[in-house]
This record gives sequence, C-alpha cells and structure tokens, in this order.
Amino acid sequence: MTTKRIGLAALCATLATAAWFQFSSTSPATIAEDDIQSDSTSIDISNDVYLYGINVTGLNIVEGTVSRNQTLATILSPFNVPYQIIDEIAKKSKEVFDVRGIATNRKFTVITPADSVQARFFIYEPNPSEYVVFDLDSMDIYKAEKPAEYRLTEAGGTIESNLYVDMTKKGIGPDLIDMFADLYGWSVDFQSLQKGDEFKVQFEEKLIDGKVVGITDIKSAYFQHKGEEYHAIPFEQNGEVNFFDQEGNSLKKAFLRDPLKYSRISSRYSLRRFHPVQKRYKAHLGTDYAAPTGTEIRAVGDGTVTDAKYTSANGNYVKIKHNGTYTTQYLHMSKIGKGVKAGTRVKQGQVIGYVGSTGLATGPHLCFRFWKHGKQEDWLKEKLPPSEPISQENRIAFESQKAAVLQTLASIQTVDKAKLLAKTASSSGVSGE
Repeated sequence: MTTKRIGLAALCATLATAAWFQFSSTSPATIAEDDIQSDSTSIDISNDVYLYGINVTGLNIVEGTVSRNQTLATILSPFNVPYQIIDEIAKKSKEVFDVRGIATNRKFTVITPADSVQARFFIYEPNPSEYVVFDLDSMDIYKAEKPAEYRLTEAGGTIESNLYVDMTKKGIGPDLIDMFADLYGWSVDFQSLQKGDEFKVQFEEKLIDGKVVGITDIKSAYFQHKGEEYHAIPFEQNGEVNFFDQEGNSLKKAFLRDPLKYSRISSRYSLRRFHPVQKRYKAHLGTDYAAPTGTEIRAVGDGTVTDAKYTSANGNYVKIKHNGTYTTQYLHMSKIGKGVKAGTRVKQGQVIGYVGSTGLATGPHLCFRFWKHGKQEDWLKEKLPPSEPISQENRIAFESQKAAVLQTLASIQTVDKAKLLAKTASSSGVSGE
C-alpha cells in the first residue's frame, strides 16, 4: 500500500519561488504600483485538492490493491474501523454495490484525517470506469464514474483464416468484433469467408486515465466478400441512427443474425441427422452453436417469453414469440437468465440464459430453433426484410453523409505498408545487393 499526505506547504513554496523569480528579473523602477496590485489580484490559488470528488486537503491517502481472500473487514480493520460500522455499511451498500463482490487485484483507497488513524472514507474501484465511495462517518454510499475521454480509431486488414483471428491480429478486441459481426450479420456469411476478403472499421474508444477501457460504438465500416463490397454508412432517420448501404438500404433487420456473440456453428438444420445421444437418425430442426459453458445467450429479437423451464429432452430452455409470424427457442442452457419467465417481455440482444449441456446434449452448445407461421424453418436460409430505407426527403442529406464516410473508409489501409513495399520491390526485380 502507498500512503500520501496532501498538504499546502509544497504548493505555497513553489508559488513563492516562482513569484520571486518573476519580479526579481525585472527592474523595480519599471514596475508600477498599480501593476503589482493588478498581478496580485489575478493570481488564483486554489487551496483545495480533490480525489474521487472528495476534498482531501490535509488528509492522509492510503492506496492499495485487494489481496487474495481479502474482504471489506480485513481491509478496514487496520484503520480502526469498528466491526459494527463495517457490518452496517456492508448491509446498507447491497443496492449500490455488494461488498461480497470485492475482487482480487482491484484498487482501493482509504482516506484518514491527519490527526487520526481511523478511516474516514473507503473507495473501491470495481472496474476501470467506476468507483464506489463509502463515507464511514455519514454512512452514505454511492457509485460514480471516472471522467472519460473519447477518440476515433481506425483499423483495416485482410482475411487469412477467420474474422476473429485476423481482427485480433490488428489489435481489435472481442467487443468490437462482436459489433462488427452483428452489423454485417445479415449481409455476410462469416462461416464461409474467403482468404483475401477485406475489412475496415472506424470506431470510438473510451479512455480512463489514458487507458482504453472499452468501445462505445462503430462509426462506419466496410467489408469486401467474394469481390462484393458492403459499406456501413451511419445516418439518423426518424430520430434513430442506423447503418445503410451505398444505395440507402438499411443493414438492420428485425432479428440478430446469431443468438450468441461470434461463435461456431457445429450442426445445421437437417431433416435426417444422426443423433449423438439417441444413436439414431432423426430430423434436427435447429441450428447448433458450439460455445463454452456460461456463454451469454441473446434474444435475437423483441418478443414475449412463452416458456422458460426444464424438460428432460430440452434441458433448461426459453421460447419467445416475437409476433404473429415468428417464434424462437433456445435449448440446453446451463441456467435461464435472471427474471426471465413466461410472460416476460424481452428486447433484442437481451441476455436470456447461458450456454450449457442440460437435457439430451453431449457437450456445451446452444440448439436454436426458429418457427415461421407455426412451421420450423432453417434459420440460416431465412431472408428477413430490412428496416425502412432512406426516405426520399432524406436522400440529399444521406448522399452528403455517404460521400464523407466513403472518403474516410478509402483512406484506411488493409495491407501493411512495409509488406506492400517489400512485395512491390520484389516484383520489380529490385534486390538488396
């Protein structure tokens, strides 16, 4: 742990020295009395120092990280906090932050008065973006966000093996890969990519204390698959920002392409498939997604839950009616999502359960089933209509936006410049001799 004392002595000494040099370097005869008066009143010295929004001037600051098996009690006990207070704030804080969730290697800060060793504040950082303040005097507990900055970032590359691997090589994280896959889910079959397919993306990063802590959203994107180009151009229409192709058709559909974030399809819809458990051929009227136990399962569209229960064949499963035409079902969950039950209204992308192997399943996966007009259909072959295209009255504004986006995307490189130069030199017969 690190202990700091926030005081004014160093600050005042520094300001005094600076002032001495300022005035001593100028001849006294050239300094008018009213000039001195003006300078002295224009210097604004703040006497207060703040940390986590708390005035810590003159207080002691102790910083540390949570060790293995440490709890709120073991952290605060050395700071003479009575057990009664620790117990009270632990009970009171549950609605803001459950102290049982204090995790190893997370940062904490303890603030004590200069004349006392009993803690006045305890601050815990559950993640890089947020902190929880425990006022040990007033027993006030609240959560706040750290100041953040945002920056536009660009990335581009070519497919050598698959989207996940090749985007990761470019320093792109899983969250952005999932956003990208969702954006193009109905336009590109990511299970059948070809070597040489290209991707470009402009996105916004969120930074806390100068470090990237997440991706806010995609600003524009491009994908070239089998020689066909797919642009994603953002445009606000009817009060909502969506992505459109170059012709002004929406990339958005009523459903997500996949109920799991970027994953592998292990078995497709088939009228005759050998069942791995029952050891016989039978129809498999669903799509299997292989994924680790505990992977989040998402509702592919808005709808109402009709079933959320367990059966010996399906295991834990959820069934959703989206409208008079479409119904979906999610089987073999390790557990059903919190609050998901018959009658619950769910939104597109909402987590409704977690991958497992309950029921007739040999390993962790999701069996996803899809009904259209009461008949089970092959989800992967379904062509759903897009959302509303660019309206005629918005066409001029869209064309202007499109021109700017296409210019930005054209400037993003998909091939490493050094490799490209080396290849050009080699093809032109240039040698290193």
